[in-house]
Amino acid sequence: MWLWILIAVLVVIVLWIVSTYNSLVGLRNTCKEAFSTMDVYLKKRWDLIPNLVETVKGYAKHEKDTLQEVISLRNTPYESMSDDEKVKTNQKLSQSVTKIMALAEAYPELKADTEYLNLQSELSIVEDQLKDAREIYNHVANNYNTAIEVVPSNIVAAIFGFKKAELFKLEDAKKENVEIKL
Repeated sequence: MWLWILIAVLVVIVLWIVSTYNSLVGLRNTCKEAFSTMDVYLKKRWDLIPNLVETVKGYAKHEKDTLQEVISLRNTPYESMSDDEKVKTNQKLSQSVTKIMALAEAYPELKADTEYLNLQSELSIVEDQLKDAREIYNHVANNYNTAIEVVPSNIVAAIFGFKKAELFKLEDAKKENVEIKL
């Protein structure tokens, strides 16, 4: 009798472990999928920026620091970066792009340039898509992180080496107004 009870308890524990493991794998894969979606928009913006920089260069020759910062961030091939490097580099790039977009206010000729207006519009669309993708990714990553931190699923997560997903955070500098000094 006790043997059957022990076997039943062990079966329940094994089923719980398998179920929890499968649930964590599903959440991790959903998190990876959400990152991949966000990564598409990060890459799209990554590819737009050189065109924007070249357009601005002609009007804002003495804004070399801002433009050089963007160029140096863009020098690393996107495909060779890890996911964490992509997140960190794109956070810095967001700050620089905001500065470049603010430059148009100081240069009326640039504000009227068709090429610049098209790039600005396209970048604005990509930024909106990226914002939505970040929200989805952060939501999914938060659900995954919660699942691997709460008891009792944290036991299974620790046994099988599940690692927390990095949230895509807004840097403090991005929260501040951009100040352009001429």
